Amino acid sequence: MRGGKVCGAAPYSFSNSMTTRLTTRRSVLKHSLLLPAASALLCGGATAAAAPAKPLKIFILAGQSNMEGHAEIRTFDYIGDDPATAPLLRQMRGADGKPAVCRQVWISYLTGIGEENGEGFGKLTAGYGSRDNPAEDGGKIGPEFTFGLTMEAALGEPVLIIKTAWGGKSLHTDFRPPSAGPYVPTAEDLKRWKEKPEEEKEQAKATGAYYRLMTAHVKRVTADIRRVCPEYDEKQGWEIAGFVWLQGFNDLVAGNVYPPKPGEQVNDYAQYSAWLADLIRDVRKEFATPRMPFVIGVLGVDGARADDNIKAFRRAMAAPALLPEFAGTVAAVETAPFWSEELGAIAAKKEKVSQMAWYLDTKHKDHANADGTMTDERKREYLKEFEATVITPAEAALWERGASNAGYHYLGCAKTFALMGKAFAESALGMMRKRSQP
Repeated sequence: MRGGKVCGAAPYSFSNSMTTRLTTRRSVLKHSLLLPAASALLCGGATAAAAPAKPLKIFILAGQSNMEGHAEIRTFDYIGDDPATAPLLRQMRGADGKPAVCRQVWISYLTGIGEENGEGFGKLTAGYGSRDNPAEDGGKIGPEFTFGLTMEAALGEPVLIIKTAWGGKSLHTDFRPPSAGPYVPTAEDLKRWKEKPEEEKEQAKATGAYYRLMTAHVKRVTADIRRVCPEYDEKQGWEIAGFVWLQGFNDLVAGNVYPPKPGEQVNDYAQYSAWLADLIRDVRKEFATPRMPFVIGVLGVDGARADDNIKAFRRAMAAPALLPEFAGTVAAVETAPFWSEELGAIAAKKEKVSQMAWYLDTKHKDHANADGTMTDERKREYLKEFEATVITPAEAALWERGASNAGYHYLGCAKTFALMGKAFAESALGMMRKRSQP
């Protein structure tokens, strides 16, 4: 791992995680003990001999591909180009120029593809973003890196992050919380199930599967914290101090689940708001933390250029934070301000190039190759010439410096993910402080 070695990895079976109780509710919900400590070490942090020991603070980070994180570490330098974010880059790097390794923050990260899930864990550093192999550094970050850095700087005490994230997962099905009830089929579903009855069983199996994986993994980690954090002292106990939710894209594009109201053009995402509120209530109940700070990372793809559906979805994501029952304990953090508008403008130009490639391949009547005589080599040459008329050399260089993925992954821009992680931590810290006030 860049800047720090992954301390270990353990296989994690999808099927086993859904059928095996990893620990009893009693052990998971035990109260943290505040006991005197004499020169104890917890996750690498020394505790003053005379001061009462503080419980290990645990933060759960969950969601889909953007919680995984697709920002390649090679885009870090772009953060330093902006004087406003250059200090953040300095925090993200050690004196040797490599990604910083947290002294008091540890992470357990459950992720995978399909039914192949696994865990990576160790001291937090860069590389805990999206991974092909869950146990190995993927060369990317999500919001977890600067979330942990910010928490370490603010708290000055041990922190454990439990991150569970998978690409392409919805709230309406995959993360569906128990209180939302069973999946309600759409007219399109019913028609398809009539032709393929086995898909109805598959839907029932998939419903809530990743909610269960998420909660089971939290219970697994908290049942044996020393497995992830070898220097943890059980006498000091632990507490779940906050939850961050970053998800949404698969619900945004699920027009069949969130159709427009009659006579309207924009999808109605009100049900997403209801299900997200259910999720908040259910995880609090699951972990016996009725006022656990909960941060909603509001989907920000396309930034200021978002279309009406994206804007409607953002409002739906933020809505639970406005409910009276969640006042002061749930916060919505808009991530659109962290989208790189200059890189987004280049991405729009790249889409024009991709569109031209499609025209050539389909022999569009209004474009070159209408007669279908272009060879593959000639099409590549044409596209290169076309791209040069659309994207300047300076723009191409800027893209290479700051972007590493598609728009639905916030362009794979480390600056964006770094700002998100920092904002999520600051939001959680704000709620924690209010909760501790008399």
